[in-house]
Amino acid sequence: MGFFTSRSEINIVSCFIRIIQVFFKHRRFGFEFFPVILIICGFFGVWELYVHFSGVHPSILPSPIRVFREGWEFRGLIWSNTIPTITETLIGFSVSVTLATIFAISMDFSRLFRRTLYPLLVSTQTIPLIVLAPLMIIWFGFGLTPKIILVALITFFPITVGWVDGFNSSEREASNLLRTMGANRSQIFLKVRLPSAMPSFFSGLRIAITYSVIGAVFAEYAGAKSGLGIFMLQQQNAFRTDLVIAAVFIVALVSIGLFVMTYVIERLAIPWYFSTREINRSY
Repeated sequence: MGFFTSRSEINIVSCFIRIIQVFFKHRRFGFEFFPVILIICGFFGVWELYVHFSGVHPSILPSPIRVFREGWEFRGLIWSNTIPTITETLIGFSVSVTLATIFAISMDFSRLFRRTLYPLLVSTQTIPLIVLAPLMIIWFGFGLTPKIILVALITFFPITVGWVDGFNSSEREASNLLRTMGANRSQIFLKVRLPSAMPSFFSGLRIAITYSVIGAVFAEYAGAKSGLGIFMLQQQNAFRTDLVIAAVFIVALVSIGLFVMTYVIERLAIPWYFSTREINRSY
C-alpha cells in the first residue's frame, strides 16, 4: 500500500506542488518567501507523517490530507457559514473604525476630554471582552447585532490608541510654523496632525483586523444561527475534527486576507509615506 491511498489525496499533493511551482516562477518572489514556504511545508509534512505512522484515530487528529479533502467535499457548507462571519467582521470593524476615529479626534481637540476618558478607555481593557459574548446574546438575541457590537468593542481600543499615538507623534515645529502663518486649529490638524497620524493608525488597524475575526467567531460560539463559530461547535459535537480544523484554516485565511488588505489600503491612502521610507533606506 502506498503512502497516499486515494486519488483525491494524490490530487491534493499535486495541487500543492503546482502552487509551489507558481511561487518560484518569479525568482525574487520565491527567494523572499522561501523560509515561510519551507516552514509551512515542513509543518504539514511532519503532521502527515506523525498521523500516518502513529495510527492516531482521525477523530482525535486527522491528517492534513484528510482535512483538505473533507474541507473541499463540504466546501458549500463551509462557504455558507463563512459569509456570515465575514459580514459580521466587516460591519463591526467599520463601526469600530468610525467610532474610534471620532473619539480620537475629539480627544485631540479637547485636552479635558482626553484626560477624562482616555484613562477610562485603558481601564476597560482589564475586562476580558470575550466573556461579554453570552451577555450580548441574552440582551440582543441570536441575530447580527450582538456580533457587530462584540467585534466593535474588541477592535475599538487598538484603533483609538493608533490614532492617539499618531497625533502625538506629529512635528511640533511644523504646527508652530503654520500657526505663525495664520493657520487655525482645524487647518493645522488637516495639514500636519492627521497626515502624521496615518501610519500609526494603520498599525493599529492591522492589529484590530485580526482581533475582529476572532471576536466574530467567539460571538458565534456563544450563540448564532450560522457562521464559522457555530459550525465548528456543531462539528465538534459530531466528532468531525477534520471539519473543525478545516474551519480553523478558513478563519486563518480570512484573517490573513484582511490583514493584507490593510497594507493595500495603506499604500493607496498614504503613498508618500512609503516613498519617504524608500528614500531613507537608500541612504
